[in-house]
Amino acid sequence: MIKIPLYENFKNQLFQSIYNKVRKIKIDNIPKEETYMKKLLIKNGTIIDVANEEIFLGAIQIEGNKIKRIIKQDEVLPDSIETIDASGKFIIPGLIDMHCHINERFAPHFVASGVTTVRNTAGNVNFLSKLIEQPADAPTTPRIYASDRMIDGSPGQWGPTSFGNFVTDDPEEARKEVRRQVEVGAKFIKLYGWITKDVMVAAVDEAKKYNLEVAIDLVNSKDVTALDAAEAGVTWFEHASGFANAMYKGWNLFVINNEEWSHIDWDNPDQDKVKEICEKMLAYNIKLCPTMMLDDQCVKYPEFWSPKNMVIESAKNINYMMQYWKAHEEQIDAIRKYNAKPHKLTKAIAKTYYDMGGTVVAGTDTPALLYTYPGMALHRELEIFVEIGFTEMEALQAATVNAAKSINLNDIGSIQEGKIADLVILKENPIDNIKHTQEIDLIVKGGKAYNQEEILSYVPSEEEVNKSQEAFIVEWEAANVK
Repeated sequence: MIKIPLYENFKNQLFQSIYNKVRKIKIDNIPKEETYMKKLLIKNGTIIDVANEEIFLGAIQIEGNKIKRIIKQDEVLPDSIETIDASGKFIIPGLIDMHCHINERFAPHFVASGVTTVRNTAGNVNFLSKLIEQPADAPTTPRIYASDRMIDGSPGQWGPTSFGNFVTDDPEEARKEVRRQVEVGAKFIKLYGWITKDVMVAAVDEAKKYNLEVAIDLVNSKDVTALDAAEAGVTWFEHASGFANAMYKGWNLFVINNEEWSHIDWDNPDQDKVKEICEKMLAYNIKLCPTMMLDDQCVKYPEFWSPKNMVIESAKNINYMMQYWKAHEEQIDAIRKYNAKPHKLTKAIAKTYYDMGGTVVAGTDTPALLYTYPGMALHRELEIFVEIGFTEMEALQAATVNAAKSINLNDIGSIQEGKIADLVILKENPIDNIKHTQEIDLIVKGGKAYNQEEILSYVPSEEEVNKSQEAFIVEWEAANVK
């Protein structure tokens, strides 16, 4: 790990306190990795090989947390090994939500939904440390690929600088913050919509020194477009944000209903302009996470997507999240007027960019806006991928092998020998209908099989999580991190 001397005091004050005193929610109840090599055989299942686009009957032999062998149906199976008979069932890789904001309170909901890995796009690496460091087979959390607090411009869309965001208009301060985030273990850097161009350029330049990619959310940007960010070296574009700003120079969400922009037909995107901006972005090899279900829930309200299953019913017991969503219900007209209005443009961009050969992956922004149910929201996102023209296989790839490749996680995302054994066993074939990804029989995480009820039994109470968060904030403020 790269050492930054100026950060040592903070690390010593905060890390030891967190690890040794306050981060203890249900630790004793979390399964520990076994000291012996676990062995498991899943036989008679239909394996969906997303990497090679093949479907075949076979068996998967697992040792420890890895896939040891893929066995075709006519080959001899090993004996004297724990076995799961998957006759009539379909096996896909564990799913990956490429844009969310995870919390201990609902981390198990992701796993119970078959989401075994998440990309956490802004938060606090230290606060997530207990989850990040869980054993590979722990049902309490997906594995987490995390950025640290987002870097925004003044006055800060989420308020002044805190443990979750860093607000500055000073390029040198942004460079220092990038170095601090490198020290705490951020996997990438997240920039936010009020960032100035010179601060963005400085942050990207500093991140490159440490081989970190930079993601940006330009939904509320007034001055920076997607093309500006791509030219600066930003790699990831969340929500397809900034594209409309680049297509219509001078447009932004704050002038969306001005007479000057009344000619824009948001319900029928200008495909020529879409192709033009996608071609320009493709030249920079940018990566796109459109999070289409985020706005789709708002547009469809009150007839939003909310199927009945045990994961969603459990999520409805999370009071603060339900209160957050209900507060947005009261602002639904404003949300539709601004945030959700270009949602058809986002869909057009996602499909066009993919057809041109660009990287497009599946994410949700859970728990943002309205009823983005932890874990289950990704299944709705896959439905939307198919609705806009992706095949079922392509939709699966956007949440498995293509997602893993996009962030260089080469040991997950597909069912292949040597990969981590993260699997979802389904009751129906998702290649026939993408909605069948929701028909979950078992989840295999790190080589160990769980049913949904078992995973949800590890959901902590809000009291426990609140106590932990309050303790963390006290420690953070005492450390006086700027």
